[in-house]
Amino acid sequence: MTDKQFNVFVRLLLDALKDAIEEKESEKKDEKLAKIAENLQKTLED
Repeated sequence: MTDKQFNVFVRLLLDALKDAIEEKESEKKDEKLAKIAENLQKTLED
């Protein structure tokens, strides 16, 4: 992974985390955080 690719990845992750943090509904927040965790796990497995 190049530095630029890594930066894009971090930006996407940060955007997803900010979206989850701003979510007011607890259940939706949990779903968003679970999706982030799932995507990170998939990334590690690739």
